[in-house]
Amino acid sequence: MRAWQSDIAIIGGGLGGCAAALSAARHHTRVVMTEETDWIGGQLTQQGVPPDEHPWIEMFGCTRAYRAFRNGVRAYYRQHYPLTQAALAQPHLNPGQATVSRLCHEPRVALAVLESMLAPYVSNGQVRILRDHRVVKADVAGDRVQSVTVRDVHTGDEIALRAAYFLDATEQGDLLPLTGTEYITGAESQAETGEPHAPSEAQPDNIQSFTCCFAVDHVPGEDHTIEKPEMYDFWRDYTPDLKQAWSGKLLDWQYSHPHTLERVSRNIDPENETDRGFWTYRRILWRKHFAPGVYEGDICLINWPQNDYWLGNLHNVSEAEAAEHLRKAKQLALSLLYWMQTEAPRVDGKTGWPELRLRPDVLGTMDGLAKYPYIRESRRIRAAFTVVEQHVGTDARMAQTGLPREEVTAEGFPDTVGVGSYRIDLHPSSGGDNYIDVSSLPFQIPLGALIPVRMENVLPACKNLGVTHITNGCYRLHPVEWNIGESAGALAAFCLDRKTSPRSVRNGASLLKDFQSALVQQGVELTWPKIGPR
Repeated sequence: MRAWQSDIAIIGGGLGGCAAALSAARHHTRVVMTEETDWIGGQLTQQGVPPDEHPWIEMFGCTRAYRAFRNGVRAYYRQHYPLTQAALAQPHLNPGQATVSRLCHEPRVALAVLESMLAPYVSNGQVRILRDHRVVKADVAGDRVQSVTVRDVHTGDEIALRAAYFLDATEQGDLLPLTGTEYITGAESQAETGEPHAPSEAQPDNIQSFTCCFAVDHVPGEDHTIEKPEMYDFWRDYTPDLKQAWSGKLLDWQYSHPHTLERVSRNIDPENETDRGFWTYRRILWRKHFAPGVYEGDICLINWPQNDYWLGNLHNVSEAEAAEHLRKAKQLALSLLYWMQTEAPRVDGKTGWPELRLRPDVLGTMDGLAKYPYIRESRRIRAAFTVVEQHVGTDARMAQTGLPREEVTAEGFPDTVGVGSYRIDLHPSSGGDNYIDVSSLPFQIPLGALIPVRMENVLPACKNLGVTHITNGCYRLHPVEWNIGESAGALAAFCLDRKTSPRSVRNGASLLKDFQSALVQQGVELTWPKIGPR
């Protein structure tokens, strides 16, 4: 078996992994990054999830490197696409003109920009990327990982990766059980965390739904109805059985509002330029931004309440069970498309949109579905410090501080290594919970949440940091995951340079000050200005 030596091994090439690799390389370390699929970029690319960001993203609240990525996406469209003069003139161009984000774009563009950002370090040999490789085992001595073995998903060939530090940037925290790193899954009990929205008893198998996303466009006058999916009859008739009742059938334009759980309705109308329904929600390409005749219709990514899957989990179950849940989730996604094409009620009184065309090319697959399911909730390290709802939840902080809503702020962490902002947004879960969606405050990322309770050279680099089932709901989005990965990569590089450990950096006032200063110099914001809750 071959062996590769590096300073830092990043297992998982998702958004946090890419940010960690870029950050570590800029600190002159040698990095190897693995990726289970053939696309790096995680939720932005292989999972088909456009950025979901806070309202101040164009001004502050993200790292300089993440802003460079966003600017790179806009520059890519300006350089390579036939934009109209009006679109070219927009400083904050939104290629999809979507409602979910100020920057909705195609996964392939994100992939191109991420690869261009890493290109100089790949070229000079500092960064080596192993695509189509999955982690399978680890060699551990005491509190340190000696090596990690990854396997080519096509050939079965294995490579042993040896490094001083190992960063887990996999979508489901796959490195944690292999290395014996203590971790948590599902929901902690209220007795353990004190969180107002935690259950009375721990529920380790109660994990947020995952989603198989897909892309469609709309071609007027054509019929692109797919073959009836094998499980269509099941999913067409399926009514969610949740503790807080769902609104009706899953395949329906009416669904439970995430905030109130009230029955609300949101249709699609691909032919209506002023549509404010699902069609414009995650639209990644708006044909009106481009020269006339270039696009037959808009392109949308489908990541809606109707294709969330919560009948089972993908981690902490057998491979066979995970594969079966993934198969059923893919069937749900295809059934949603078939229902939209054939039976869905339209705003004009007709039924079905056969003009909706599945776009496998947009996601680089044969079946038209994303290369990897969108994972909202990972295994999470048992950390030196865990962020709970009382640190970031608006109502919890108001109760704790006695301050009114317009004055209250999230807990300030002296060991902050970044910032983020998103509502505590939990989708329906495998334990039968409906949405848990409550207001949160712009928050910080504490260094303690990146340090395992015991392991010395394993660091989380995405949503597997020290958060709970509840606070995962606001720490899992794009700019936050990037910041986590970037700070984890910088931390490993800093420790190598100073010949120290992550734990010593957190516990030593001088080291912590030096590390935070280094983060600020590379463009990581550590605090928020005075702003209100989400």
